[in-house]
Amino acid sequence: MMRNDRLAEQSGRKQREKRRMRRDIVFVQWFFILLFFAMGIFLCTYSFRYKRELFDNTYNSREKKMLAKNIRGKIYSSDGQVLAQSIQDESTGKQVRQYPYGNLFAQSVGYAVEGGSGIELAYNYDLVNSDLSLQEKADADSRGELYQGNAVYSTLDTRLQKAASDALGSRKGAVIVSDPKTGAILAMVSKPDFDPETLEDNWQRYLAEDPTVGRLLNRVTQGYYPPGSTFKIIDTIEYLKEHPDDWQNYSYTCTGDFIVDMEKIHCFHYEVHGQENLLQSFANSCNCSFASLGLSLDRASWSSTMKKLMFDEDLPYDLPYVKSHVSLDSTTSTKEVMQLSIGQGETAMSPFHMNLITNAVADDGTLMKPRLVSAVKTASGTALEQYKAEQAGQLLDSQSAEEIRKMMRAVVTEGTASKLADASYEAAGKTGSAEYDANDESKSHAWFTGMAPVDDPKITVTVIVEGAGSGGDAAVPVAKEIFDAYFAM
Repeated sequence: MMRNDRLAEQSGRKQREKRRMRRDIVFVQWFFILLFFAMGIFLCTYSFRYKRELFDNTYNSREKKMLAKNIRGKIYSSDGQVLAQSIQDESTGKQVRQYPYGNLFAQSVGYAVEGGSGIELAYNYDLVNSDLSLQEKADADSRGELYQGNAVYSTLDTRLQKAASDALGSRKGAVIVSDPKTGAILAMVSKPDFDPETLEDNWQRYLAEDPTVGRLLNRVTQGYYPPGSTFKIIDTIEYLKEHPDDWQNYSYTCTGDFIVDMEKIHCFHYEVHGQENLLQSFANSCNCSFASLGLSLDRASWSSTMKKLMFDEDLPYDLPYVKSHVSLDSTTSTKEVMQLSIGQGETAMSPFHMNLITNAVADDGTLMKPRLVSAVKTASGTALEQYKAEQAGQLLDSQSAEEIRKMMRAVVTEGTASKLADASYEAAGKTGSAEYDANDESKSHAWFTGMAPVDDPKITVTVIVEGAGSGGDAAVPVAKEIFDAYFAM
């Protein structure tokens, strides 16, 4: 009897173990089914979300396969001109990329070889693909032709681009022209430049050039410069923020130099400005006044303002750029704060970033997202993507923006940008002379950033001319030629 009980108990234990084993097997089975299901969803989602990046990856051969049946699409200017197009070489059967304007749009439109750059790289996926209708593709097949790739429509204006390029001439530097109300980039010039049509032949020669030439660098978005006195716009934004009700009582007596804790700042050419209010200090670009003003600012608040103005932050732009940099905290020395106040020391930014801040001042404090492309369409004109004006954020309050526009107007009417004073339009702006050689303060980059007309800005222009000295002497005339061209259109 006892033996039968033991056998029954053993049998029951085995049955329980079998059931537990079956449950474990079923659990593992469903675990892996769900795991593979989740992985499948992730891979599909990832592939869709990053389809452009995956397509452009050098290990992906799909582009070559696409170009075997599609011809790379065209890039247009905002005024309907072809900036880049491909033709098929009859003798070799290979596609040849043509750039009808040569060097003119080198850094903005970019190139499609050696890894690519500019619009060519950013919209490579669209240009290589063809979304023509089945009927249109059938018609191309009947003619024995490749399918025409999608077309990219830029915001660039050929007339303004030429005006900006001609105004800068053969000097090193950069120019960006924008519509502050839409964020559209109307012109983008960087020099030295190159002809993208012959780039592949000259690639090794360009790489062997002195690095300071920077021919392949887009100085607008990737140039890294001390902003000089254009940074006084940022100082003023903070001062108005801290003194909303009494800023008009600001007063400073300029003697040509300013000394605190054995640290000295002097005005350009040691000019003595005398008694000044804030508007006059801004118009005269008085270094002494702004060094004094900078030391009076609350560091935590000032740091917050600069963060809001996107220093050391990402910019709302999809193409490559450098982040601007400032250094300010509780440990920053008196000397460093004084240098920061006049846009020197460790402070560095791109002309593109300065233009974004100028756009915000022009548009009552609102920054519109900068756009280099307005639409992607099929070769026959069917819209695939429309990039409309979009707010990127509120950088400053509207009242401060209005007051700064008045001060920028005073820079033209009674200050350092007087070469714009006799124009038929009412321009406003800020000049800068940014020293770049610690051993020779006579060496400086010439800056100007501004807008017109001041009461309802339709265009902003930011210029830097490398090693050219005074912003009023070298950068303002460049901006004037661009303003003149715009208002003559």
